[in-house]
Amino acid sequence: MTEINQDQKEMYVGLNVGGTNCSVVVGDASFVITHRTGFETHTERGVQAILDEFKEHIQAIVEKYPDHKLKRIGISCGGPLDSKTGMIYSPPNLPGWDSVPIAKIFSDEYGVEVAIQNDANACALAEWLMGSGKGTSNMIFLTFGTGMGAGLILNGRLYSGTNDLGGEVGHIRLEKTGPIGFGKAGSFEGFCSGGGIAQLAKTLVAEKLAGNQHVGFCPTIDKISGIDTKMVAMAAHAGDPVAYEIIRISAEYLGRGLAILIDILNPECIVIGSIYSRNEELYKPLMERILHMEAIPSALKVCKIKPALLGDQIGDYAALCVAIYEDKF
Repeated sequence: MTEINQDQKEMYVGLNVGGTNCSVVVGDASFVITHRTGFETHTERGVQAILDEFKEHIQAIVEKYPDHKLKRIGISCGGPLDSKTGMIYSPPNLPGWDSVPIAKIFSDEYGVEVAIQNDANACALAEWLMGSGKGTSNMIFLTFGTGMGAGLILNGRLYSGTNDLGGEVGHIRLEKTGPIGFGKAGSFEGFCSGGGIAQLAKTLVAEKLAGNQHVGFCPTIDKISGIDTKMVAMAAHAGDPVAYEIIRISAEYLGRGLAILIDILNPECIVIGSIYSRNEELYKPLMERILHMEAIPSALKVCKIKPALLGDQIGDYAALCVAIYEDKF
């Protein structure tokens, strides 16, 4: 890198590494994104090609902002990974990424510190530092998207556990049987994730159709394979009783899962993303009924349940927040 003087403004670079899409963002310590570049991952081209594309974008940024000093690079990526050593270990959505020392690769290239967090932790940082959890000391962020993961902010710090497995709440078993999530039938992720809700819907619709009951959003058995969570949510919003029953089941198990987290961690705030944030009006009353039955009343009283604030931009802000985080404390 070109030598820089001490009067230059500092900039932070965030890398969002996804199985389908990636992005590179530039921002400052006040979380203002000044530049963003996105590209499709195309994992079939291999690790090195993807890393090289990231490097091309970073180099272009360095050249575009010659009056700025690159302070730190932050990386948000699906796990498993090791945030202490900066290694990525075979994420399911990144085939071939086996023991990739990604932090060292970029640190050696650009001569700056590189921080990495799994995507749930990174999103928790974003919602805590600038989203729905801003101003709290104890916050839980739940992904509630394709899967169900959590990022934990405890006593004003990100808590990732002994080996970055803190917050894997999707693995909690809520029922002996049920939709499979996180490799476990009846798990929190099984009932409260995109994949799990689709499983639940297919099972329930098959039962209804076998009993000659009408299902408005899926009138025939041959359509069952095409059911997804978006279809169920849209039908529930439109008043379809079967779709509403599916959402009711998911929402009630969400309430059970939240009650466990509230009883154990006593948070000020739980921020829930993706499916919940898009369908809060369906989920909230059903979930709250179970919460009032299951959670310790005094713990529930001090905990606010909020939809995520950052929406589709959360991945970009998450990566940037990983870069900025250590400078804020």
